[in-house]
Amino acid sequence: MSAALESLLDLLDLEQIEQDIFRGTSRSAVVPRVFGGQVAAQALVAAGRTVPADRSAHSLHAYFLRPGDPGAPIVYTVDRIRDGRSFATRRVVAVQHGKPIFHLSASFQAHEEGMDHQAPMPPAPDPETLPTAAQMLPRYADRFADPLMVDRLLEARAAVDLRYVDAPPFATAGEPREPRSQVWFRTHGKLADDPLLHVCMATYVSDMTLLDSVLLAHGRGGWAVGDVVGASLDHAMWFHRPFRADEWLLYDQESPSASGGRGLGQARIYTADGQLAITVIQEGVVRVPRD
Repeated sequence: MSAALESLLDLLDLEQIEQDIFRGTSRSAVVPRVFGGQVAAQALVAAGRTVPADRSAHSLHAYFLRPGDPGAPIVYTVDRIRDGRSFATRRVVAVQHGKPIFHLSASFQAHEEGMDHQAPMPPAPDPETLPTAAQMLPRYADRFADPLMVDRLLEARAAVDLRYVDAPPFATAGEPREPRSQVWFRTHGKLADDPLLHVCMATYVSDMTLLDSVLLAHGRGGWAVGDVVGASLDHAMWFHRPFRADEWLLYDQESPSASGGRGLGQARIYTADGQLAITVIQEGVVRVPRD
């Protein structure tokens, strides 16, 4: 296991300070605020620690309310909304400096058998044939105004092996493309056999690239290039089938719409053997900077 992954696991191991109240810290991000995937994953950890062990997360719906301060702790308060015979529902509010910055509703279900079908996995190359971030990012160093941006991106993604199938937005800025993007990802090291941990890790990664397809449609390079500004507004995930975040997962993303200063991304995450594991939808603020 890499040191970066150990650090991320420590970040997700929240401190319990009272019944249903937890505290987490933050790590540095590419932008000067708490990374949205981090606060979503930590909130899901908090929720999951209050449900019976036989119930697994099957959905979450969240709103980002305020930018998080990476220098201050985040307090997560869990409300036990309902515990039924099959489902448990939790609401989590993340607070910093006395104000809510994020809230999440999550639902957990006891295992049961039922009807089963899924959308087929789209074509994608073998992830082992694709360049790693350390191989790919330095090629585009001249695209970033900040000379340290490559190092900052590598540090922010050091716990995850994330490989682009096609060129990322910052590689083709100025050239509009089809609003679709694919990446393969897995953690840099094996994880414990805890289903909640794998779900929370996938939640963390899901916020890294989902709005890329919005940028591609308009030939924009992204936040690191500086030709757009924005932030996540809301995030929803449905967990359909078991998966491991330390094994290759294909993140197939597209954008059906952008308007009113907002862009929508939707995606499906597949296991390497073609099982549809997760559906993700996110809307974010995506604005062109004013001169």
